[in-house]
Amino acid sequence: MSNATSDKTLPKVTESALRGLACKCPRCGKGKLYAGFLNLRPACEACGLDYAFIDAGDGPAVFVIMIAGAIVVTAALITEVRYQPPFWIHAVLWLPLTLAVTLWPLRAIKSLLIALQFHHKAAEGRLIERSPK
Repeated sequence: MSNATSDKTLPKVTESALRGLACKCPRCGKGKLYAGFLNLRPACEACGLDYAFIDAGDGPAVFVIMIAGAIVVTAALITEVRYQPPFWIHAVLWLPLTLAVTLWPLRAIKSLLIALQFHHKAAEGRLIERSPK
């Protein structure tokens, strides 16, 4: 293992982000992150990192929905104002575009958030016990 794969030496944020966008292991950057479309592997096949810590939650879906919504709504409004096509044309244009701009980036956004979670050692919040004054 190189020093980039040890737990003590983390890669730079940009390197972690690139590993995430490539859907690779956040520690070594070599092993695959996914077993299916969005199903994670149990561990990295290259460095053995256990993926049990991963909890991306709904974050990736929220980012994708916001970005896709902005793209599709802007395009639909521009098309409506300029050309005023019938409604069936809107359906033919925007349904496939909506599927494309939501499903295509979802894996990359999810793995980006996982890589950043690993980089910043994000964990579940805990209460700090304080002594009474």
